[in-house]
Amino acid sequence: MCRNIKPLFNFEPPASTNEMRDAALQFVRKISGYTHPSKSNETAFYAAVDDIEKVVKRLLKELETDAPKRDREVLIARARERAKVRYARESA
Repeated sequence: MCRNIKPLFNFEPPASTNEMRDAALQFVRKISGYTHPSKSNETAFYAAVDDIEKVVKRLLKELETDAPKRDREVLIARARERAKVRYARESA
């Protein structure tokens, strides 16, 4: 799976429309192999992004869990710490 697609479920605040759109765009880019489609493929490319965005919205709305909501800021801080450690080892 594409590294740029992040989990969107069970966060407080919930995933924004922009985050869902970005995930759909990254998915279509990965599947199609295009970062930017040619003019002849633009319509199909963006129609697929729209369709996948709708499915993502529906999925996130219908999923259920008893787990407590996750905090984005805490996860971001953890990721930064992991990156610090990882890059410190690589440069040493």
